[in-house]
Amino acid sequence: MTTLASDVQALKDNLAAETAARVALQAQVQAASARADAAEAAASSARSELAAFQDAQIKTIPAQVAAEVKKERPTDAFYMRGVKITPGGYLELAGIYREHNLANDISTAFNTIPFPITPQGHLAEYRFSARQSRIAALVEGKVTSDITLSGYGEFDFQAAAQTANSNESNSYNPRIRQLYGTVDWADSGWHLLAGQTYSLVVLDSKGITPRNEVIPVTIDGQYTVGFTWTRQPIVRLTKDLLDKHLWISVSAENPQTTFTGAVPPGVIVTINNGAGFFAGATNTLLPATQSLNHVPDFVAKVAVEHDIGAHHLHAEVLGLARDFYQRYTGLTNKDVWGGGLGAGLSFQVIPGLFDVQASGLWGQGIGRYATGQLPDVTFAANGQIKPIHESVFLLGGVVHATKALDVWAYGGQERASRAAYGTSFGYGNPNFLNTGCEIEGSAPTTCIGNTRVLKEVSAGVWDTFYAGFWGQARVGLQYSYIERDAFSGVGGAPKAHENMVLTSFRYYPFQ
Repeated sequence: MTTLASDVQALKDNLAAETAARVALQAQVQAASARADAAEAAASSARSELAAFQDAQIKTIPAQVAAEVKKERPTDAFYMRGVKITPGGYLELAGIYREHNLANDISTAFNTIPFPITPQGHLAEYRFSARQSRIAALVEGKVTSDITLSGYGEFDFQAAAQTANSNESNSYNPRIRQLYGTVDWADSGWHLLAGQTYSLVVLDSKGITPRNEVIPVTIDGQYTVGFTWTRQPIVRLTKDLLDKHLWISVSAENPQTTFTGAVPPGVIVTINNGAGFFAGATNTLLPATQSLNHVPDFVAKVAVEHDIGAHHLHAEVLGLARDFYQRYTGLTNKDVWGGGLGAGLSFQVIPGLFDVQASGLWGQGIGRYATGQLPDVTFAANGQIKPIHESVFLLGGVVHATKALDVWAYGGQERASRAAYGTSFGYGNPNFLNTGCEIEGSAPTTCIGNTRVLKEVSAGVWDTFYAGFWGQARVGLQYSYIERDAFSGVGGAPKAHENMVLTSFRYYPFQ
């Protein structure tokens, strides 16, 4: 009996152990299944995240490609046979008010501000003009990684055939502002320019490179008194050194001479225009003429670039040499040399906020290289050409008040020295009559009024009220005060002045 009871108890214990084992196994199976489900869920989530990441990466590819394409081919240019073409220019409507009537368009002839002797000295003028609107294009071809060929053209509508000359801006029909080609050798640092552009005497802002000239931001197309410049055909060779911190350049530029004073008998300094130039004024017997020249003007310039912290400084010095040519009494040809020395700088006083510029030119026979267009030379009693001593300087600044608003101001002066020969020759001769300059209706012979000094103070604003996909639109306002003081002569030293207000609306479709 005892043995049977023991066997039953053992059987019960085995059954309990088997039950416990089955429960434990079932729990293990459930746990394993749960882990498998979790692993599957994790794998599924990982697969979803990977797919989403891959989709996102794939979607960025067009943008990256577009960005790379934009680097090489920006949207403001188009391409033809590998040549990059960038259009430029603007459409302008300007308003012009002058206190005294100069009968000028958008470009002011500062040296003709009238004395009271003329009716113009008592009359105001106002007009609209769209003639400063311009068309431009830059063409660039990358021949190799070292050599770049470029061409630039810029045209406006200010030409006037009857008054076109080669004095300063070469304003023939059609009116070419700039039209030149360049070759740049990046590795060796040589740069060649040939064509019509701003003279090397113009202040630069970046090395000695085209389209980086520091041009006054005036509305007036003749800029401001004291600005030294011409736009004329030139050949220029430039070398950059010391990682483009030092630049050296020389140019040969189109010659032209401006004269003043009585020309003694037997002296020839001009010639009637021939083919390719305006032949003469309509309804007059006077032919149009140009000066005798047989040697180009020469300019040499050295410029340095330096960053003082975040403030960029550009400074330069230059020399100008000019030849004045005449057929002299005694049937001989004669050359007289003139020229001058110049200096200039542009400086970021507060980067991104305030920029200043200063420039000057001093010498003899330099009149046509300045905005006011005082004469280059006069004549001695024996007929010899005499260059006129002159000094020119300009100081200006631009405040970038906001990204859209610029406020600017300039002050400049052009001063000539007296060049008197005998009693009736020269420039500023103290024997010249000025007795009628202040009296309206007096005979012209009673007011010689040779200009001794031109002075101007100008200020204005430019507001870019729209900038976006469709280009830029700007409005501008300028006020200028100009004084014209004559040399003293018989009857005193007459003075004239001009108050001028200019307005501008410009649309730049390609900016």
